[in-house]
Amino acid sequence: MPPNTTASTGQQPGKSGRRKGRKARLIVLVLVLALVGGVAYGSYWSISTVRASFPQTKGTLTLKGLSGPVEVKRDHYGIPQIYASSDADLFMAQGYVQAQDRFYEMDVRRHMAAGRLSEMFGKSQVDNDEFLRTLGWDRVAKQEYDTKLSATTKKYLQAYAEGVNSYLQGKDGEDISLEYAALGFTNDYMPQKWTPVDSISWLKAMAWDLRGNMQDEIDRALLTSRLGPKQIADLYPQYPYGRNKAIVQEGQYDELTGAFEQGGTSGTSGTSGANGTGGTAGASAGTAGTQGTGSGTASGSGGTASGASGTAGLDSQLGGLTNVLDDLPPAVGVNGDGIGSNSWVVGGEHTITGKPLLANDPHLSPSLPSVWYQMGLHCRSVSSACQYDVSGYTFAGMPGVIIGHNQNISWGMTNSGVDVTDLYLEKITGNGYLYDGKVKPFETREETIKVAGGSPKKIVVRETNNGPLLSDRDEELVKVGRKATVDTAAPDRGDGYGVALRWTALQPGTTMDAVFAMNKAKNWTDFRKAAAQFEVPSQNLIYADTENHIGYTLPGKIPLRQKGDDGSIPAPGWDPKYRWSGYIPQDALPYEYDPERGYIVTANQAVIDPDKYPYTLTADWGYGARSQRITDLIQSKIKDGGKISTDDMRQMQLDNSSEIARLLVPTLLKIDPGNKDVREAQKLLEGWDYTQDADSAAAAYFNAVWRNVLKLAFGNKLPKELRPKGQCLWVDPVNTTGPADEARKVRECGQRDPDQAQPDGGDRWFEVVRKLMNQPDSDWWTTPEVRTRPAAHNRDQLFKRAMIDARWELTAKLGKDIDSWSWGRLHRLFLKNQTLGTAGPGFLQYALNRGPWELGGGEATVNATGWNAAGGYGVVWVPSMRMVVNLGDLDKSKWINLTGASGHAYNAHYVDQTDKWAAGELLDWSFSDQAVEKSTADKLVLRP
Repeated sequence: MPPNTTASTGQQPGKSGRRKGRKARLIVLVLVLALVGGVAYGSYWSISTVRASFPQTKGTLTLKGLSGPVEVKRDHYGIPQIYASSDADLFMAQGYVQAQDRFYEMDVRRHMAAGRLSEMFGKSQVDNDEFLRTLGWDRVAKQEYDTKLSATTKKYLQAYAEGVNSYLQGKDGEDISLEYAALGFTNDYMPQKWTPVDSISWLKAMAWDLRGNMQDEIDRALLTSRLGPKQIADLYPQYPYGRNKAIVQEGQYDELTGAFEQGGTSGTSGTSGANGTGGTAGASAGTAGTQGTGSGTASGSGGTASGASGTAGLDSQLGGLTNVLDDLPPAVGVNGDGIGSNSWVVGGEHTITGKPLLANDPHLSPSLPSVWYQMGLHCRSVSSACQYDVSGYTFAGMPGVIIGHNQNISWGMTNSGVDVTDLYLEKITGNGYLYDGKVKPFETREETIKVAGGSPKKIVVRETNNGPLLSDRDEELVKVGRKATVDTAAPDRGDGYGVALRWTALQPGTTMDAVFAMNKAKNWTDFRKAAAQFEVPSQNLIYADTENHIGYTLPGKIPLRQKGDDGSIPAPGWDPKYRWSGYIPQDALPYEYDPERGYIVTANQAVIDPDKYPYTLTADWGYGARSQRITDLIQSKIKDGGKISTDDMRQMQLDNSSEIARLLVPTLLKIDPGNKDVREAQKLLEGWDYTQDADSAAAAYFNAVWRNVLKLAFGNKLPKELRPKGQCLWVDPVNTTGPADEARKVRECGQRDPDQAQPDGGDRWFEVVRKLMNQPDSDWWTTPEVRTRPAAHNRDQLFKRAMIDARWELTAKLGKDIDSWSWGRLHRLFLKNQTLGTAGPGFLQYALNRGPWELGGGEATVNATGWNAAGGYGVVWVPSMRMVVNLGDLDKSKWINLTGASGHAYNAHYVDQTDKWAAGELLDWSFSDQAVEKSTADKLVLRP
């Protein structure tokens, strides 16, 4: 224990004593881990060695700074419920407990957000840190802390940081986690103290991964090198409002007052000021409430991080640490067409309990540990001195609860997808850029990047009036600057335009205030006030309360663009007409309260039909495959007066039905494949119910056919910048005309990571193919002869070839005997430690990673175990957690996490929820004092 956290059973040796044995312990650790892969008893010694970093969960600890005792009650899954008598004690204990379980994860996140990965992992991170420093997330987080957040929020952030630092005090790296012990071979990195700004910075990383349509802007710009405007439009069809319902369906927007009327009851509204400052919110379904709003301007950008390294190790096995983070994944999730989240709420008139049920399952890239950390924060007596009684999913590194419920209300989130980022093409001239006919100087700052085992590097960041110049750091954006379409009045392109990114998240905001306000909200009015402060990222927020009300609100800073600019393609930064003119007033954003239909579904579909709303929210919604399926399932349950149970909500979360299979299979079954082996596979589709269970051979074959349809019809026609690495094609050079000439073809290989390549097979591609099904002779259905495969000249010929290719692809992957095929054998989930588990030496990956799990579900299904059709069948995003909140009896709510509470390899709670998650099971979610006490397995008392 550190000096200020003394165990009741005695004091551990001091820091100096531990350092004496550090080298010997590290050598033992290497030898022990090396045994894990090949010697049976090695795992025993591995567990014994790493147990030193496991948290103390029983007994008593002294925690300096507390004003009174705090109890930490953990259940059989290690999920903590914290009980305190003051807010400061509650959040200090939250910091301490999260650091016990997850500090390494917290430390990596803050280094990524701050562009300081090189300090941990060495010189291979310098390029990534340059990009992240250019974004300046931590700079904005500091501005937020200094100028925007309330004094109370700052107090909570400080208390949380004190708790984290109390855990760190007196500990060496290997005392904290196995990962630090491994890093100790390659550099002398030691964790630094936690700060309030570290917590806020993580919000910026979260906002980046939920940023909206920036990738679509990039892709559309890159597509111009191979495709014409009509072809690009084919690949981005209009949202099908008539078939897949928007979130907000009842009521209308009152353009005169700025109020959104609900259920025929008109509300009132305050006035809206310039640049998006707002007044009061409208009344809703007869329940009036007020809502403050924010104001200001926004500019900025975002980025992803990849790669990390150390320096030379003790032996050849440790050499793998020099390239250890070859591709650090996004902070929260993959940003693409297929990813999203599900959340829906059903009012009490349709439930067995007579009170609302609320479900949520955010879809994010899988990580180990999970991005979520389950926790309860309870004041022993709720009062002005201690205001919280809340439980749910937190982010390790941030105080408060992000998604969950308190004693009165519950809420869930899905990504709204509204467009809060714009790329701007910049004409760079000398030391400045062109704007409104004049050259303006860049705003510049110098950044120094410290490098473990190497010399520091200095960079200069350049910004235009639209935001940081990201093309200084990113090669893909350099290509955008060379290829993006511009009009004839554009200035000379020269070697290419620069590309800047304007992004709302780089303007200081109040989202951290919103988290605490939501945690203690008592009713819809409180919740709407809290949501108004949730500026970035913009999320669909659903709501339910114990008084039998349900609701939805769209918060966020959403830019107003001038007429004719929908934000779908890079804009000319030199033209003032493309500047943002402000923000949609908060009181003018869509919401819905107690709709007559009795339920609300959000699953990344359109928020509202544009015919009913005067503002542009985005040009790139998700296409509504999941949301409409959820709606259909709810309607089938409640027709003729049926009632929905908590378990019904769980079963809906597990729905594996494939909409694209329902569309294509009838046509596929009409085609004569002309080969008995292919016909054998085709028969799998006869009588198939389109359900993608893990043991389904039909699902395996159909998804292989779908992947090959996409590749033949679209993938092979896309530019190399969008195709996956390793896919090489012979193509005509760009800008050639006339008949095909095999002699002049050039070999082009894909350049994008497989998990980010196109066509990814998401529901945008469902819509593309749906529209082309009635055009059987479209050019998209043509493909040339390749080796033994015949050319295709129409839809059915291309489908036939896809069926043939799928048969032989699965023969190679799963064997010739189709009786042995199953979707789960193709569709596997591997959980990897997001740093040393991705590209470290083999023995370390073995120690840190887990899997595989064979999963059902699929792309754009409710059970969205997503896969990228351009890259393969492996699972690349998942329902990162699942919850169902029962507002009739909160103790009968259910929840599950992707992994477990612990971030320590070999801890009992490292992945102890994953098997149940994969099987679709949910755990009991205790909330009341009595239920928590009954479920408690370990109790730790923290004393001042």
